[in-house]
Amino acid sequence: MSSFYVEGGRQLSGSIVCAGNKNEALPLIAAALLIDKKIRLTNVPDIGDVRTMLEIAAELGSEVSPLTDNTVTLYARSIDSDILPAERSRQIRASILFASTLLNRRGRAVVVQPGGDAIGRRRMDTHFLVFKALGAKLRVEKDDLGNGQHQTRYILEAPAGGLQGAVIHLDEASVTATENALIAAAGARGETVLVNAAGEPHVQGLCRFLAAAGVAISGIGSNILTIRGTQHLQSVEHCVGCDYIEAGSFVAMAAATHSELTITNVDIADMRMILYQFDRIGISVHSNGSEHEIVVPGQQSYEIQKDLGGAIPKIESAPWPGFPADLTSVILVAATQSRGTCLIHEKMFEARLFFVDKLLNMGAQIVLCDPHRAVVVGPSRLYGSTLSSPDIRAGMALLTAALSAEGTSLIHNIEQIDRGYQEIEQRLVGIGARIERLHDRRNCT
Repeated sequence: MSSFYVEGGRQLSGSIVCAGNKNEALPLIAAALLIDKKIRLTNVPDIGDVRTMLEIAAELGSEVSPLTDNTVTLYARSIDSDILPAERSRQIRASILFASTLLNRRGRAVVVQPGGDAIGRRRMDTHFLVFKALGAKLRVEKDDLGNGQHQTRYILEAPAGGLQGAVIHLDEASVTATENALIAAAGARGETVLVNAAGEPHVQGLCRFLAAAGVAISGIGSNILTIRGTQHLQSVEHCVGCDYIEAGSFVAMAAATHSELTITNVDIADMRMILYQFDRIGISVHSNGSEHEIVVPGQQSYEIQKDLGGAIPKIESAPWPGFPADLTSVILVAATQSRGTCLIHEKMFEARLFFVDKLLNMGAQIVLCDPHRAVVVGPSRLYGSTLSSPDIRAGMALLTAALSAEGTSLIHNIEQIDRGYQEIEQRLVGIGARIERLHDRRNCT
């Protein structure tokens, strides 16, 4: 286990480059195993979640090159197993995406409840709705692990002729379920129509990857996707898109530390709603005429803009093209440095805001109304504290708070941050942060 020692109260300056989109890279790794030819992925973030997905791909039988210079090659000439490795699957939610690959390549998939961030219940029902609509049979078994512990296994079996296209109405616009449906439909026979599909930029990236491999897909970016599957998929080289979540995290960090910062390798078209919501809490950003660069000016006087009639504004998460739930935590921290009051409403996950108590200990003025809503009153002077990162996005939010606070902070469980942000301390040191990674000597031999 490692920790970050952070000296706060310093302004940042200069330029920081955003990594590739983590949430696009993960489904691409799973989709690569659908194809029995070499797949080359570039702009892949070198983070914990990506490494875990690559390890699962290798355990299933794919050849996987080392991830070097953000590039990796996968070659799944054969798939040796239809059973997902349980231990690694429990480390990452995206492991469920291999189920669609295994159903197409092996006709069977055995999966356990996937892991991931502890931000609340994340149902799997929509995934199984998709597989059953395409003709797969589902059987659920419980294994006794001893000591009163049990493990649930989900056993999926494709029909004798393989998965068959269908019209599928998703019961929720789930990003991961949409990605599983896309991969499953890409190798199925006939046409599949997905209604109420997610349209996030990383879903669009997966669509473009599958289209380059030879799958006919229409409706990309909308909530209705039509996919005509094929068993003749081609080799692909694909560049992972920009990470708009990381870009938004850096906007919040610049604002919280009252710094001028240039953020590059972004796609402004993906950030319109994000930048609009930051503007509502008084944080202005401009582009300098570039579609791939944004500038957060320094010396801004942040003030939360009231709604018409003087009402308290509400920042709420929503499916694409709404404000992404993954940025709820960091915009909450940024709002503590703006003058005024706003309501942060996280609609999707009932534990996303359970890091607020740590901000209260640092001096923030926040009322946690219920698991989904928090009222933020600013500006608040924050003070260094000892913290622990509960999940990826809360970890980045706490790191942002520590950088803006007076004094020093110690952040434990930073492996959560490493799962989603590549070499974060080196990159932040490069723009003036004082941050050091401390290793727990108790784990050394």
